[in-house]
Amino acid sequence: MIDLPKKKLQQTALEFYANLLLPRLIEKKMLTLLRQNKISKWFSGIGQEAISVGSALSLKPEDYILPMHRNLGVFTTRDVPLYPLFCQLFGRTDGFTGGRDRSFHFGIQKYNIFGMISHLAATMPVADGVALAFKLQNQNRVALSFCGDGATSEGDFHEALNLAGVWKLPVIFMIENNGYGLSTPVSEQYACTDLVSRAAGYGLEGMLIDGNDFFEVQRAVTEARALAVTGRPVLIEAKTFRMRGHEEASGTFYVPQEVYDQWKPKDPIFRFEEWMITEGIIQHRDELKPLTDKLRNSFREEIDRALLANEPLFDEQQERLKAGLAPQPVPSVNKPVTSTSEKRFVDGIQLAHKQAFSEDSSFILMGQDIAEYGGVFKVSEGFVDLFGKERIRNTPIIESGAIGAGIGLAMNGFKPVVEMQFADFITCGFNQIVNNLSKGSYRWMPQMNVTIRAPHGGGVGAGPFHSQCPEAWFMQLPGVRVLVPSTVEDAQNMLYTALYDPNPVLFFEHKKLYRSIRAVTPDLCCFTDLETASVVAEGTDATFITYGMGVHWALEIYEEYDKKGISLEIIDLRSLAPVDWDTLVNSVKKTGRALLVEEPSEVLGPMSEISAGLTERAFQWLDAPLIRCSSLHTPIPFNKELEKGYLASYRLKEKLNLLLGY
Repeated sequence: MIDLPKKKLQQTALEFYANLLLPRLIEKKMLTLLRQNKISKWFSGIGQEAISVGSALSLKPEDYILPMHRNLGVFTTRDVPLYPLFCQLFGRTDGFTGGRDRSFHFGIQKYNIFGMISHLAATMPVADGVALAFKLQNQNRVALSFCGDGATSEGDFHEALNLAGVWKLPVIFMIENNGYGLSTPVSEQYACTDLVSRAAGYGLEGMLIDGNDFFEVQRAVTEARALAVTGRPVLIEAKTFRMRGHEEASGTFYVPQEVYDQWKPKDPIFRFEEWMITEGIIQHRDELKPLTDKLRNSFREEIDRALLANEPLFDEQQERLKAGLAPQPVPSVNKPVTSTSEKRFVDGIQLAHKQAFSEDSSFILMGQDIAEYGGVFKVSEGFVDLFGKERIRNTPIIESGAIGAGIGLAMNGFKPVVEMQFADFITCGFNQIVNNLSKGSYRWMPQMNVTIRAPHGGGVGAGPFHSQCPEAWFMQLPGVRVLVPSTVEDAQNMLYTALYDPNPVLFFEHKKLYRSIRAVTPDLCCFTDLETASVVAEGTDATFITYGMGVHWALEIYEEYDKKGISLEIIDLRSLAPVDWDTLVNSVKKTGRALLVEEPSEVLGPMSEISAGLTERAFQWLDAPLIRCSSLHTPIPFNKELEKGYLASYRLKEKLNLLLGY
C-alpha cells in the first residue's frame, strides 16, 4: 500500500489508476475493431493489467523489459507513442516493423523494450544476455522477462533460469500464470503445485504473488529488483486469470463458468477502485468517469489516424534490401605485416581470436568447456589467462540459451562469439538462429554482431552425431552469413573479418583440417572480402566447384588429371551465403562443365542451390549437365571403412569422369 500524505496519496493513486485503466480501454476499443473486421487478431490482456503496469512502474526507465502478448500495459506505462503503436497493431507502414511483423512482435531500444516472437520463452535467454551486459558494464540495471504458464515447459525457460543462476545475473523472470495455455489447463501442464518452486532448483530467489493485486506486484518487483542488482536473480509467479480467450478466435468455451465467477471480483481494476473507496480517495466509482472519459479521448485521435494510415506497398528491391546483409567491414588500411610463421588450421582460428580480443574488449567467447579446458579442440586454450573469465565464459550445456544470451549481449554493444562444441549440436539452438537472430534486422532490431563457430565434418570416425555438415540448413536464411574456410590463411582472415562483421555469422570449421594442414601465413590477421569465391587453380576443361574439405579432395586429384592433359579449374566458394555467382558463372563460361562437390548428402545440400543457380545463370554456356558429387543420403557411419564409402570423396573420380565423358 501507499504511505503518503492524503493529497499526495490521492494524486499518486489516480496516476496509478490511470496507468491501469489506459490499456484496458485500448483493449476494449481493439475488441470493437476486431468485430468490425478492422484488425485481424487480438491477444487480450484484460484482467492481467496489474502485472504489466505494476512491473513497469516499479522498474527504472533504464531497465530492460521483454514483454509478451498480454503486456500492452508495459508499452503504455513506458509512454511509447500511441500512433506508431497503433500502426504496428494494424500492420501499417508507420508501425515499428513497417507491417513486416504483427502485434507485439517488436521492440524499441529507446524505451528499453525487446519484443517477443511467437516461439514461447525464446526471449528469456536474451534477457540473460542483456543482464550480463549490464553486469559487465557495472550498470545498476536489470532485465525483466515475461512468460506465461505454458512457456515454462519450453526448454528455453529452463536454460534461461539455469544460466541466470549460474552467472548470478541481474535478471527477473515473471510468470503470468493465467491458468491456461491455449485451452490446456495448468493441471495438464505441470505436476507441481506452484511453478515458482522451480526457482530453488536453479538457485534463484522465488516469489509467489497475487498477480491481480497491483500493490503486491509493485512490492514484489521492487524487492526483486533490489535482489537482482546484487547478483541474485528472481523468479516471480504471478497468479492471475485470462478473462478472454488465448486470442479472440479461440473463444472461452473450455473454461467453466464457475472459474469466471471466482475471478470476476478479483479483477485488478475493480480491486483498485475498491481500495480507493476504502482509503477515502474517492467516495463512489462515478467520480472516476471524468478520468475514464479523458483517457478514452486521449487515444481516439491516434487510433483514428492509424486506421487511415498507409498500408505498406510491396517493393521487392526494398524488401530484399531490408532482409539483406549490412556491408562487411573494410578498413582503409590494414596493419603492416612484419613476420610470418608456419601454422596449422587451428592456429589460424586461434590467432583470429587473440588479435580481435586484444584489440576490442567488447568481444566475449561463450561455450561449453571453452575456459580453462580450452574447448574440446583446444581452440581457446590459454584464452582465460589472456582475457580473463569474464570474457571467456563457460556455459552450461545450453546451445539455445547461449545463442539467446549472445543476442542480448549484441543488443547492448558487445560482440559475442558462441562456440558450438560440435556443429551437430547446433540443432539444439536452431530456434534462436532461425527465428530470433536471422529475422531480427528485417523486423525491428539493429544489425546483430553475433558469431557462431561450429566444428563440422567427417573423416575422423566420430559417427552420426559428431560428424554432420549442417551448413546447408542455414543457407536459406536472409540476413545471415554462412562461411566455410578451407585454408589456414582463410581460417585466420575470414574469422577475423567475421568477428568484426555487423551481421550474424555462422562459421563452420572442419574438424579434420584443424591439425592436418599447415601453411606459412602472416602473423597478423587482415580483413578479407567475405563474399568472394577463390580461384584455387585455373583450368579450361572443367570447373570443380566446392568448399571446405572438398577443396583438398580436388587438390588431391588435380595433378593426376593434369598429367592426363585435363585442365581443371578449382573454385573454393568460401561463402555459402551469400554466393559469389559472378565467379562461378565466369568459370563455367570458360570451361563449359562443372562438377559440384560437397560433403553433405545431395538432397538439399549446398550444391542443390549452386546447381539451380547455375542452371538459371549459365545454361547457355554448358556443354554437359551439371553433376553433383555428394556423400550418401544416409546418416554418417562410425566405422572408418563405412565412413570412407559414405563420403563424397569415395566417388569423386567416378563423377568427374562421368562429367568429362559428355
